[in-house]
Amino acid sequence: MKNLLLIKLIFLLILISGCETINKKSEQIAKEENKKLSQFIGQPVSELKIVMGNPDSEGKSENGSKLLIYSTKKYGIKCERKFIIDNNEMVIGFTSKGCF
Repeated sequence: MKNLLLIKLIFLLILISGCETINKKSEQIAKEENKKLSQFIGQPVSELKIVMGNPDSEGKSENGSKLLIYSTKKYGIKCERKFIIDNNEMVIGFTSKGCF
């Protein structure tokens, strides 16, 4: 009985440490993504288009700012990057969802 309990405890510890590793890796990937995309803040739209290419679509944000939307798919997971553009055609913000 004690051996069974010990085996369950060891299995639980391995499972928890595996989840911790996945969480750390996903945080690191998100950090790198934000660092990469933050280089465009304060840059003109032309610079964004030189590096990222033409957007897949354009739209308007809730406050009326222009959005340039870049969409890709990797391993069946949709990646969407949205860049917020002000009236002077400068990048003022971004969001990234599902990108790794």
